[in-house]
Amino acid sequence: MGTDPSAGPDADPGLKADAIGFLDALVIGLNSTSPAYSLAAVIGPIVALAGIYAPGVMLASFVPMLLIAAAFYYLNKVDQDCGTTFSWVTRAMGPWAGWLGGWAITMTGVLVIGSLADVAVHFGLLAAGLDGWAANEVIRQTLAVVVILAMTAICVVGTEMSARLQDILILAQVFFLLAFAVVALYRVYAGTGSLDAIRPSVEWLNPFGAGGAALTGGLLLGVFIYWGWESAVNLTEEVEDSATAPGKAGIWSTVVLLVTYLSVGFAVVAYAGTQFLAENAGEEEAVFAVLAHEVMGGWDWVVLLAVCTSALASTQTTIIPASRTSLSMARRHALPQRLAHIHPRFRTPDVSTWWVAAIAIVWYLSVNQISENALLDSLTALSLLIAFYYALTGLACAVYYRRHLLESAHNFLLIGLGPVVGAGLLAWLLVQSVADMADPENSASGVSWYGLGPPLVIGIGIAVVGVLIMCFWRVRDGRFWLERRGVVDPDLVHGTKRP
Repeated sequence: MGTDPSAGPDADPGLKADAIGFLDALVIGLNSTSPAYSLAAVIGPIVALAGIYAPGVMLASFVPMLLIAAAFYYLNKVDQDCGTTFSWVTRAMGPWAGWLGGWAITMTGVLVIGSLADVAVHFGLLAAGLDGWAANEVIRQTLAVVVILAMTAICVVGTEMSARLQDILILAQVFFLLAFAVVALYRVYAGTGSLDAIRPSVEWLNPFGAGGAALTGGLLLGVFIYWGWESAVNLTEEVEDSATAPGKAGIWSTVVLLVTYLSVGFAVVAYAGTQFLAENAGEEEAVFAVLAHEVMGGWDWVVLLAVCTSALASTQTTIIPASRTSLSMARRHALPQRLAHIHPRFRTPDVSTWWVAAIAIVWYLSVNQISENALLDSLTALSLLIAFYYALTGLACAVYYRRHLLESAHNFLLIGLGPVVGAGLLAWLLVQSVADMADPENSASGVSWYGLGPPLVIGIGIAVVGVLIMCFWRVRDGRFWLERRGVVDPDLVHGTKRP
């Protein structure tokens, strides 16, 4: 799958097969979600909506992610293509839908890479006691660009090196988070907390405890703290046992994330209480910077370093799905062929990787010139793209396997109904997000762009640009659109006997 089947003898070598194992893929899937940073950014707003039932909302948010992870698993079993959603949707639903799915994945990387690097630099400087540097925009943005270039170079040099770095970063991140959670809960039960502590209760796991409206708003936030686990599946052509290991890594990533989020969520809510978190909902530093000092005292750098390593790891792993999707699209003539180039020595998609990084840097620096709030608004627009391609993948799974869904209860429930329900939930969240973003008052900046909230305008703009590029390339090189649409028999693909 590493090169175009029609390529000649001088074609680029394929991606390096069996470069990493299941555990490496699992770690990359975990790090792609940036769990420490995701918690820092989202726990406050969720508590503001759901109060003590914030852990329950995070539990409910896990459901559609697990269902979509199942879709990734079963689609990867029959098509081990690093383009994942792009390839699967193209085969199941045609080239137009497939191209848009690939565009959405690529653009999520472009939107978020700069922000993640910025967070890594910001919290790293805070952990080192360089608060003045952290507040200096020129220094912070310059270092963020350096981080992006360094992480991109590691991605190009080799998947093995990327995996080794990810192993170190996830161990550091999990250790720091668990240390924080243990100390916070100990101080709650010992009665030595400095804020309005609350004894944890199993009732906090009830997602409906705060009412339906709070659950809806919380889900809009909660679903997207799980985003990123599919990076493990984007490495399918480079993972041992590529038919099953990447999909399993994706599923287990969501499970491990659930345990992590619930553990730290309980600790944060118990120690800080709902009032502190709600009042500081818009300030991610208040959760894992101010709160870290409250819990850990002089050891607060431990938590700051957890957020730093989280964002640093995610900066690297977020490049993976964008670059692999671009590679997959290019080698099937859906994008310029140059993007399909594989480095002859490192066996990685060097051209597409550097292009993703370059565009991400330009976006990051350009949006920052508008305002810091504009960068936050661009991140909010991510929710539209994520919900779109996740929902598209869930639907494609049922369509792809439609001839096999009635063969057994297993097929009907896990391959058909589950992914469709997950897609339906995400489609509903997409509609809710659009309605919410239409009101300028709900944006980070609170300003109006063309009568709408900036995140919605950014999301619409990305969609329009994607459609224009797709139509242009259809006229320029229509080979991709000449592929025959049809159901691929899962029994005949890659020797798979049954789903």
